[in-house]
Amino acid sequence: MKQFILKRLLSGFITIWFIATATFVGMHMVPGDPLANAKAMKPEIRKNLEARYGLDKPILQQYGIFMGNMLQGDFGISFTQKNRKVNDIIREHFPISAVLGVLALVIAAVGGIVWGAITAVYRNRWPDSVIMFLVVVSVSVPSFVFAMLGQLGILNLNNWLGFSLLPVAGWGSPSHMIVPALVLGLGTMAYLTRLMRSSMLEVTSADYIRTARAKGVPPLRIFFKHQLRNAILPVITVLGPAIAAITTGGFVVELVFAIPGLGRYFVQAVQQLDYTVIMGTTVFYGAFLVLMVLVVDILYGFIDPRIRVGKRGG
Repeated sequence: MKQFILKRLLSGFITIWFIATATFVGMHMVPGDPLANAKAMKPEIRKNLEARYGLDKPILQQYGIFMGNMLQGDFGISFTQKNRKVNDIIREHFPISAVLGVLALVIAAVGGIVWGAITAVYRNRWPDSVIMFLVVVSVSVPSFVFAMLGQLGILNLNNWLGFSLLPVAGWGSPSHMIVPALVLGLGTMAYLTRLMRSSMLEVTSADYIRTARAKGVPPLRIFFKHQLRNAILPVITVLGPAIAAITTGGFVVELVFAIPGLGRYFVQAVQQLDYTVIMGTTVFYGAFLVLMVLVVDILYGFIDPRIRVGKRGG
């Protein structure tokens, strides 16, 4: 198990290095001037700005400085937000995205497991058909459409009630989180529903399930102790990437609902060609994803003893 963890750590570091390098190269290939939004564009002031941000140095030297600072956990200073460090932007706004993402993940995980189990139990019957139709819709329709429909639904609900039950946008109270979290978690919920359904159907046809039925074990005990417990293992394996994807993938939802999360600042940085914010947040997102995958791999090894045996044997 220790050898497996060390290998995963090494591959994680290599992945983060590749993400950082690809982001650095991609940003310097994008046409445009990162200092175009600066108010004072006199030659001497522009020269000072280029020296401050290291833009006057050769590309390889810039890369070396970027990688050295990244290893120290320093992503530099924003080009567009005066005297504001990228680290401060991440520290102040990522917790908001994380809270929204965790709530969305809870909704997606609970919904995916419940709906997936129901579709497996009622296979080829109307509950299965209705739920799978909704799953296809959730996967096919972009999140910004659901976000706008969610806002429209809130407006109609508030008008019908005659008072504001749920806020249309903003952040600050639990009521602000409900609809954005539901919208953000829909795609993951649909994916987990399909995964849970296929896993449940596979477990249902297993020999130990038929043996339990032949011994007269009550159906509910078979369902909860054997079917659900074993079918949920594949769902656990995707929770790590799902956590990272939901937590860092709410760009559109944060923009539509005016949530001051990190995703919103990332979109603004792309629009304003803010090199340091784009590279810093991209590396941070990549490292967070790698960390979540590693944590879930380790947890999965403890949950399923067969994984530990397999890793020792390898």
